Formats: sequence, C-alpha cells, structure tokens
Amino acid sequence: MGKSMKLVDKVRGTWGRKLMAAVAAAAVLPGLVSAAGGSATAGAFSRPGLPVEYLMVPSAGMGRDIKVQFQSGGPNSPAVYLLDGLRAQDDFNGWDINTQAFEWYYGSGLSVVMPVGGQSSFYSDWYSPACGKTGCQTYKWETFLTQELPAYLASQKGVDSSRTAAVGLSMAGSSALTLAIYHPQQFQYAASLSGYLNPSEGWWPFLINISMGDAGGYEANDMWGKTEDPNSAWKRNDPMVNIDKLVANNTRIWVYCGDGVPAEVNGNVAGNNLPAKFLEGLTIRTNRTFKDEYAAAGGTNGVFNFPDGGTHDWPYWGQQLQMMKPDIERVLGAVPFDPAAAAPAPAEPASMGG
Repeated sequence: MGKSMKLVDKVRGTWGRKLMAAVAAAAVLPGLVSAAGGSATAGAFSRPGLPVEYLMVPSAGMGRDIKVQFQSGGPNSPAVYLLDGLRAQDDFNGWDINTQAFEWYYGSGLSVVMPVGGQSSFYSDWYSPACGKTGCQTYKWETFLTQELPAYLASQKGVDSSRTAAVGLSMAGSSALTLAIYHPQQFQYAASLSGYLNPSEGWWPFLINISMGDAGGYEANDMWGKTEDPNSAWKRNDPMVNIDKLVANNTRIWVYCGDGVPAEVNGNVAGNNLPAKFLEGLTIRTNRTFKDEYAAAGGTNGVFNFPDGGTHDWPYWGQQLQMMKPDIERVLGAVPFDPAAAAPAPAEPASMGG
C-alpha cells in the first residue's frame, strides 16, 4: 500500500506532469506542426529587383543538384546561411517565402545563402535513406553545408567560406548550433530561433518522430538511429550535450525563444493561434535550461533573448534576424556598402544628331 501511494504521488508530481504534457503533445502535435508557421505572412518575399540568384549546386553526397537562393555581399564577403524549418519546401526557402530577409541584408556586406529543400532533415547526414511519402532520397545535408556548398560559393561566387554564420528556426535551431560545434573553422556564429536544443532528452525523440512523420512521412530512426543504440547520433546532434564544445570554440551564439503568449510585431499581434502558442510554450523550457548550462560551462559569448511574449511564428523570427544583423556584421567582419551605389546607373539617352 505504501509503495503504491508513493508511485501515485510520483505520478502526480513533476514526472507525472511531464508525462501528461508529452501525452498531450503527442495527441495534438502533428496537426499543430502542420499549421504553425505554415503560411506566408503579410511581409512575405523581398521586393523585386534585388540581385538574388538561383543556383544549382552539385552534391555528390546527395546525388543531385541542390537549389540555393543567393545574394552576394560583395567580393570576398562572409556569408550567413539561413536554414529552414521542418516543412521546408522544394521551390523556395522559407526565409524568402515568409520574410524580407534579402531586402534586410542587402548592403550589409554579408552574402545571404538560402538552401532550398531538406524537409524534416535537421540538416544532418542521415544514417539511412530518407524515405517519406514521396519516396526515398539521400540526406547528407551536413556534408553539403560544410564541404560542397562552401567550396562552390568560394570558387564561383567569391565568398569567404571561413567566415560564416548559421541561423536556423525551429527544426534548424539545433542544426545551426551543431554546425558550429563540429565546424568552428567555418561557422564562427550560430543562431537558434525557437529551436529544440535538447533533442535526445526525455520525450523529445518521440515527439520529433511524430512531427517528422506528419511533415513528409519520415522516421527519426532513419535520421540518427535508435535512441537506445550507443552508436546513434542523437547525442552528437544535441546542443545541450555538447555545450562544452561551443564554449571551447568561443562560438558567438544568439538564442531566442518566446513564451507562447502572442505579442505585437510591427504593430500587429503575431501568431495568435493555438499551434504557434503551444509549440513555443513547449520549447521555452529547454531554451532556458540551455542558457543556464551554457553559463555553468563558462560560456560568455552568447546573446539570449527570452522576452515576455512570442509564439512559434515567422514575424518573431524575422524580427530577430533584423536585430542580430549588426552583431553578425561585427563578428564576421563584414564591410557594408551603399546599395544605391552598387546599382547600375541608368543608360544615357541617345543624343540627337544635327
């Protein structure tokens, strides 16, 4: 009787609350993920006329050409890689669909790089073929982002691939930090916006698998192996587990997460819907823990923004991208230029003979 009561008390306590939260998340997460951040915002796409190029970059690792949206920051410029969310599309990067990122960074002296595709990939090198609703393909995104793409940009576009920032939202928040953890010679700057920063912990593998199944029909075991396998990559791709490496690398990090309460962005209340509120409320705990663990490990090169208000939606991420621009420019040594001066001069009218 006494042992039974202790078990009941445990279920009623912290562990029980976590269990119930996980059960609730499992029940509603697929529909929430499909709805949150899923449609273009009012400020979608930058204005026409910007020097945005559409590159097809060969990837031997993935056995196909990868579409990349690109805007040059000038000769020998550093780059900022903008990484997409779980529902990345194959036509345009979500940062272009949902924000005016190219406009904001034009003239910054930073080349803007938006890889296209990679739905549910976590921008990782998968253990097995990525098999989903549309068939199977090879996912070797870490190899692409750290070897094939920087080599192409250096040789074809004059980008200094030794000075790079990775900025990721949601799924790609942990990806951006992971790239900096293992490739510090390339990524001196990493930003996570509403990211899942402890994916190997507790119920996160289960919840991630459900989300990936809804976003394309993928399975997390194909990505990093089974969590119980000592050779799996779950802990390798967990920023919380590898904080010591971020600190040792002295990577400049920018970590943002809202609290799930809608707030105003540019005069409008953003993300005032159940999916956006629920997902951000689910994510904030590990972000706060990450901040504490980073400080405990001796980290001093980070910006942590956990404001009152903010949900899982593009207006907040766009706002953060604008806020961090001066910081990225400073850290990477970008040389801003006047976009007006870079634009070609209008042709002189033909003179009339006589």
